[in-house]
Amino acid sequence: MAWLNRTTILFAGSEKWSLDPRVILMENTAVTEYSIMIENIDVHDEGTYVCSILTNKKPKSTKVHLSVQVPARITNISKDTTVNEGNDVNLFCQAVGRPEANIIWKHQSPGGSQKFVMEGEHLELTAITKEQSGTYECITSNDIAHPDIRAVRVTVNYPPYISKARSTGIPEGQKGILQCEASAVPKADFEWYKEDRRLFNGLNRVKIESQGKQSLLVFFNVSEEDYGNYTCVAINTMGMTNASIIFYGPGAMHDVNGTAMVPHHSLSLLLTGILFYLLKF
Repeated sequence: MAWLNRTTILFAGSEKWSLDPRVILMENTAVTEYSIMIENIDVHDEGTYVCSILTNKKPKSTKVHLSVQVPARITNISKDTTVNEGNDVNLFCQAVGRPEANIIWKHQSPGGSQKFVMEGEHLELTAITKEQSGTYECITSNDIAHPDIRAVRVTVNYPPYISKARSTGIPEGQKGILQCEASAVPKADFEWYKEDRRLFNGLNRVKIESQGKQSLLVFFNVSEEDYGNYTCVAINTMGMTNASIIFYGPGAMHDVNGTAMVPHHSLSLLLTGILFYLLKF
């Protein structure tokens, strides 16, 4: 009896010819006679094995092909990257496995939603937007074991946009707060102005508190001279934007956008006057 792997003799009878300690001739029993065992199998063991038996009449041989399966594994992936909004981004993810590994990309947005993007090693994002920032997961599998998952974080720089700046009315003598909120990457810096005059923290009886994407203009003791039009300016390396906020007393009425409105009783008098004027002529 002899075992061969390609052109290499592994065993001739009970004599071992292979130098590989992982190849073992199993003890002869009714079931395992002439059987060999290969421990800790790897891809280099794949191939055709031949068992030959020499008898008095003629040799007989049989072949068996060993296929080695390897779980999918990611070997190389893009590093985390930061780009400006509008630029193109190319990501790659390389994997190995037997059978061949399948690769898909999923996008985990900052808002928490996840969705399938595409299949394949390369992911191209053309004219990227801030909504496309977040984590991109490369997932590879070939149904041999659990999928291998690695992630690339894509940060998109974009200029500030003010998402909250509401006019407000506070009586004199009370504490008043004007609030301005801006989204931006990198994080925006804030400036406050009254008319054309810039305000500074601790001066003009106001305090500026800026943290994260929010800035507050705080009045500890509102006086009549504090009322008026204020401007919140948000700035980062990508650009700047501003919003107007009206700070008014209890005698004025404003809608949610800060647009001054005529009180209802004044509006009635105005309409009565217009009607009288038209009837007169």
